[in-house]
Amino acid sequence: MNPLTLLLSRPVSRCAVALGLAWAAWTGPAAAAYEVQDDRGQSVRFEAPPQRIISLLPSLTESVCEMGACPRLVGVDRYSTWPVSVRALPHLGGLDDANVEGIVALRPDVVLLAKSARVTPRLEQLGLKVLALEPKTHADVQRVLHKIGQVLQVPEAQGAARIWRVIDAEVSAAAQSLPARVRQTRVYYEVNRAPYAAGESSFIGETLTRLGARNVVPASLGPFPKLNPEFVVRANPDLIMIGDRNFEGLSQRPGWERIRAVRENRICRFAPEQSDVLVRPGPRMGEAARLMARCLQEMAP
Repeated sequence: MNPLTLLLSRPVSRCAVALGLAWAAWTGPAAAAYEVQDDRGQSVRFEAPPQRIISLLPSLTESVCEMGACPRLVGVDRYSTWPVSVRALPHLGGLDDANVEGIVALRPDVVLLAKSARVTPRLEQLGLKVLALEPKTHADVQRVLHKIGQVLQVPEAQGAARIWRVIDAEVSAAAQSLPARVRQTRVYYEVNRAPYAAGESSFIGETLTRLGARNVVPASLGPFPKLNPEFVVRANPDLIMIGDRNFEGLSQRPGWERIRAVRENRICRFAPEQSDVLVRPGPRMGEAARLMARCLQEMAP
C-alpha cells in the first residue's frame, strides 16, 4: 500500500465554529469570482465560495473543519474520522479506489484530494471541479492551509496564518519540554510496512528535528522512501517509532535483533488513534509533536 494512503489517508474548537459564522457574515451575497491554483499548477475558478465540498484526504478534511467549514462537507474518504462529526458523512473510498458514482451523486462544488489520487482525471472528465493538494513538508502544510483558506474565502489572519501559528507554538513548547539527555537520539520512524519511513525532509522528520532528535533516514532519500530493511539494520537507531498496525513481526525481521532499539526494547508503539494524529499533515501537528516528545522522554537512552 502506498504510504500516502495512511499519511494523507482535532475536534472542532469553539474558535472554528466562530470562524464559520464569521465567514458567512464576511462573504456576503455578492462575492466576486476567484481562482485557486492547485499542486498540479491547475487553476480552478470559483464563482462563489463552495457550499458542497468533498474531501478525499484526512488532513484536508481536518483543515476544512478547523477553518469552520465542516458543515459544508458532504462526503469524505474512508480514512477521515476527525472531527467526530465527519464520521456520519458518506465515505467515498480512498486514494486508489474512490467511489466515482457516489461522488457525482453528491453534486459537489469542489472535490479536494491528493495530487497522487487516481480518480482525478475521471472526475474532471465528468465536469467536476477538482483541487489537488499534497502536503509532505512543513512548508507544504503552510501552503496547503493557505490554499484551503483561499477556496473557503477565509481571511488569512483568521484561517491559515492562525492555524500555523498555533501549530508552530505547540511544536516549540513540546521541544522545550524535553531534557537535554534526549537530544540527538537517533530515531527511525516507520509509517508503513515494506518498510516505508518518514525521512528527514518529511513533515514528521522536520518535527523530529525541531524536537532535537536525529533521523536515521537522510533527506536525500526523499520524504517517505521505501527502504531496504537492511538499511535500518545498518543505521542501528537508538529508538523506533511505529504504529500498532505495523508493529507485528518487527523483531522477527532478518537482522533486526541486532538493532539497538530492538535489543533494548526502545520502541514506541502508537495506538491507531495516535497514529492518525501523527501521520496527518494538518491542524493536529502540535498534538503529534507532543506524542513524539513523550516517546523521546520515556524511551530515549
